[in-house]
Amino acid sequence: MTALVYLVAALAEIAGCFAVWSWWRGGASALWLIPGLGALAAFALLLALSPAGFAGRAFAAYGGVYIAASLGWLWAVEGQRPGAWDLAGAALCIAGAAVILSGGRAG
Repeated sequence: MTALVYLVAALAEIAGCFAVWSWWRGGASALWLIPGLGALAAFALLLALSPAGFAGRAFAAYGGVYIAASLGWLWAVEGQRPGAWDLAGAALCIAGAAVILSGGRAG
């Protein structure tokens, strides 16, 4: 369930940021900001559903998922296939997120 929450949160954040990017850098209408802000609000609410006991830990673990999802967006939406170095970096980030979420907790 945690992985699903992080994945949907990542897609919401990427969509929201892409809306701003498209308006600011891509020449899209400012109306793109409306669904973009909605997506960013959904991202924040979804990330709050994380079972991590502390926000910082939830955000740190989420970072690995965000990186991998961003490369998926790069390929699926922007038509740019990630390279071997992109994929290796994403794998390291996912491994780091897994360590953060599954690691033992002192005190």
